[in-house]
Amino acid sequence: MEDIIVVTTENIPGYRVVEIRGIARGGVVRATHLGRDIMAGFRNLVGGEVKEYTQMMAEAREIALQRMKQHAKELGANAVIGMRFMTSNVGQRMAEVYAFGTAVVVEPE
Repeated sequence: MEDIIVVTTENIPGYRVVEIRGIARGGVVRATHLGRDIMAGFRNLVGGEVKEYTQMMAEAREIALQRMKQHAKELGANAVIGMRFMTSNVGQRMAEVYAFGTAVVVEPE
């Protein structure tokens, strides 16, 4: 999916937007598991980064990003502008990561 340009800005230097295709979106819900929860509990006692959850959320962001790019491609876009991530708790031990932006067709200036 390397042919889809993704930026958080509203424009892409060197390109002009020639068509807006709609909202591109991709999401994933990830649940923790007992092993991660036990390790996180130990880390909570001594303080510091909970690396197990940091890794889980990084993986979830990457999945959401790839799904958003796939959706943009399905919409006929070659770029996504104004891309953002959103996270929310879905359940006690589940988190949703959502990537979204405006799917557009761009051309070099």
